[in-house]
Amino acid sequence: MSALLDLTAPLLICCALLCAAFQRVDIYGALVEGARKGLRVMADILPALVALFPALALLRSSGLPALLGELLSPALHALGIPPETTLLLLLRPISGSGALAAASELIERWGADSLIGRTAAVMIGSSETTLYVSALYFAAAGVKRSRWAVPAALCADLACFVSSAWICRLLWG
Repeated sequence: MSALLDLTAPLLICCALLCAAFQRVDIYGALVEGARKGLRVMADILPALVALFPALALLRSSGLPALLGELLSPALHALGIPPETTLLLLLRPISGSGALAAASELIERWGADSLIGRTAAVMIGSSETTLYVSALYFAAAGVKRSRWAVPAALCADLACFVSSAWICRLLWG
């Protein structure tokens, strides 16, 4: 079974090439055109990335996450979310790597089998880097006003965090 799984990607590529050949598609031309479009998308996305990464570095170095953690602790406790996950909650919508580092630190400190460690793992696995992805997609699509897309996505993240904490508490609490 493992050998079949290892061959999945090469088999899919071969099937795509065979289908293209049977339909008489210029495979090299399609590849070059796809690369050209990819470079255009990258050029459209680059300004958003240039703005987002320094903003993330400023947030981390400002000490704001620690202050917000102290302020939000009572509300998080009332929602059933472990207050120790505050930094993860704040970073996840902004930065996947920052949130992964925060989750890693929680798991290292509290243990992978602890309620906090499991909650952090479920939160990081079931949520998205909303602001990062929105900035990339909207920049690539040329969207100037996102309207309710970002607030709705942030509400979905909040629902994800709350349900992750509740499910972990229900299963392992």
